[in-house]
Amino acid sequence: QVQLVESGGGLVQPGGSLRLSCAASGSIFSIDDMGWYRQAVENKRERVASIMSDGTTNYADSLKGRFTVARDNAKDTLYLQMNNLKPEDTAVYYCYADSTGWGPEYGSWGPGTQVTVSS
Repeated sequence: QVQLVESGGGLVQPGGSLRLSCAASGSIFSIDDMGWYRQAVENKRERVASIMSDGTTNYADSLKGRFTVARDNAKDTLYLQMNNLKPEDTAVYYCYADSTGWGPEYGSWGPGTQVTVSS
């Protein structure tokens, strides 16, 4: 399985934007399912968005319209564009890559990148 490293997190004011990147150590062309989860302090990890190898995307209902997931197979990189950020978006964001077909929990995960939304 590939190794993943997230980047692009940081401190942003409410209403601002960030783009997270997730770089893979190898080709992601054949990886069926890639995506993002997040975990806020004292909360369980929650699904943010996913994108399949055919480009099909899926989002958490509460995030539709603000977050956009994309993948660049040529660069072996997954992205998460986050707009109109809110304080409740503060969390550690993790990317995953699942080539097993059994679900994200069986795939590779990055170490996470902190996103803090605060004025």
